[in-house]
Amino acid sequence: MADRTLLLGGARSGKSMAAERLLADVPDVLYVATGGDDSGDAEWAERVAKHQARRPATWGLAETIELVPLLESAGPPLLIDCLTLWLSRTMDAVGVWSDLSRTDLVEQRITALADAWSATPRRVVAVSNDVGSGIVPADPGTRMFRDLMGRLNTTISLASDQVLWTVAGRTLPLT
Repeated sequence: MADRTLLLGGARSGKSMAAERLLADVPDVLYVATGGDDSGDAEWAERVAKHQARRPATWGLAETIELVPLLESAGPPLLIDCLTLWLSRTMDAVGVWSDLSRTDLVEQRITALADAWSATPRRVVAVSNDVGSGIVPADPGTRMFRDLMGRLNTTISLASDQVLWTVAGRTLPLT
């Protein structure tokens, strides 16, 4: 059985570094970046460069939101960073931001991801933001994102062998 770990926490809480530490002794990890390149955004480019500089040179890289085929195939451990960006880009891909009635398409992709996560033959570590602890967003699109993020985190959490909460660089197990 594969080891499936979900790391949750707020923005800039140390989730990615904690995920990297979990796999630091593995030479052939496939780092799955879900954020896209956001060409022309200097701040985003700086964040990506910091992540790249921390990773071992032996780790591979896949930049994609197509997680199901990776989870369904055999191979080295996966470090997915992050599910929050996966959800945002998935919502982009199906046009939810302009038509909130299309959320059923996102729900289908969440279900497919959870099924693949549950059955993966690989060791996998995923990072995700907890966005539900703040204020209720004022607009319907942002509320929809928050609600879908909560569903995604809950679904993946319940299918995980281990769930960790990261705050201020410290990681605590959730039971």
